[in-house]
Amino acid sequence: MSNILVLDDMEEAGVLVSRILKRKGHTTHVFVDEDEALSCAERQAFDLAILDMNLRKMDGVEVLAELKRIQPEIKAIMLTGYPTAQTALRSKKQGAAAYCVKPLDKEELEQTVAEVLGQGDGKA
Repeated sequence: MSNILVLDDMEEAGVLVSRILKRKGHTTHVFVDEDEALSCAERQAFDLAILDMNLRKMDGVEVLAELKRIQPEIKAIMLTGYPTAQTALRSKKQGAAAYCVKPLDKEELEQTVAEVLGQGDGKA
């Protein structure tokens, strides 16, 4: 399936996303630190990044900009518990394919990931 980078400042949230995606056959790499995630992206290719908006040193859109510089073809889904039109617009302008609101619904996450990766309806 796909190689997915998950970055969330709350480790439990990243682990939850990882568990859901692993059940669908994806390989996941979970990070809580932006620098570690970006460093890993310089060493290996990812099909998708799932990024929380609120991180420790940067916000998710800034991380997305760096990821796009390192891997221009990477797709991204942004996560936030505090949705605003401004953050949604910033995310889309930086190239995010989708924007999901926490708390995450398992089926919604699976479907969004499948759609972003072009893998159908997510029910596979």
